[in-house]
Amino acid sequence: MYGYDSINYILVAPKSVKNAMSDSNTVLKTKDTRIELRVTQEQKELLEKAAQLRGISVTAYTLSQVLPVARQDVETSDRLVLSNRDRDLFMAALENPPTLKGKLKDAILKYKDEYNL
Repeated sequence: MYGYDSINYILVAPKSVKNAMSDSNTVLKTKDTRIELRVTQEQKELLEKAAQLRGISVTAYTLSQVLPVARQDVETSDRLVLSNRDRDLFMAALENPPTLKGKLKDAILKYKDEYNL
């Protein structure tokens, strides 16, 4: 349209957008899933302005802001932080497990028999 039809362009995402992606190959993967957000007109205008200031689309802007927080939330939920006392109790139980008895012992023996362990 502007006389640039024969020129090939390579789009390089800003560093903040790259960090929001799981790896550099993500840019080349087909995006075939959608997420829709219902927002107020004011929220939409704010997102559009913020994206425009960075020179990226609203989608890229939203992903660059949301994915790092989502990753952190998932990592936090996958991590168990113990106090020193609880850590010591846990390690002691691993090093010196209590002797099994009753229904738990019977269930483990039955499981081992059933699966030839």
